Amino acid sequence: MAMARKRKAADQFDHTFKAIHDHEVEWESDDIRGLLKLPPGVKVKVLNYDPVMKRLDMKQRFPPGYVEPRHTHKSWHSILVTKGRMCVAGKDLRPGDYVFGWDIPHGPYEYPDGCEVFIVYMGDASHVWEKEDLVKHKNIWKPTTRVGKKGVVEHIRKRRAGKV
Repeated sequence: MAMARKRKAADQFDHTFKAIHDHEVEWESDDIRGLLKLPPGVKVKVLNYDPVMKRLDMKQRFPPGYVEPRHTHKSWHSILVTKGRMCVAGKDLRPGDYVFGWDIPHGPYEYPDGCEVFIVYMGDASHVWEKEDLVKHKNIWKPTTRVGKKGVVEHIRKRRAGKV
């Protein structure tokens, strides 16, 4: 990772220049450095975190069949789909499509064939949802790939068993 020397900033923001190759950042899961707790199966690459601004830039990968329930968080987020499909708010989103969310309830998000996104959070990214909502969720979007079909079946099984 190439980084310029950090200069002391009067405003306390991180003004470090970064140029990062994707392969230089490892995928992480579970509790990401105390910044974000992830459900099983979800992975992230943290690209930048500024604790003063409370800004978190990262890539996030959702496995085929994954469902993120209706939720809230005390932050806004900007999401750009980079690979796969994200289905939300009646739209089947593909690479290049965009989502913006705030601290009002939003979702559920379905990822019938898996998905990778670039996401920026400003504020507390911790998600709050009712587990019962996830267990009761009825998938709307159909997968278009073999791996997606298998993933949807597996995720429904995990939800019913309470393992998500």
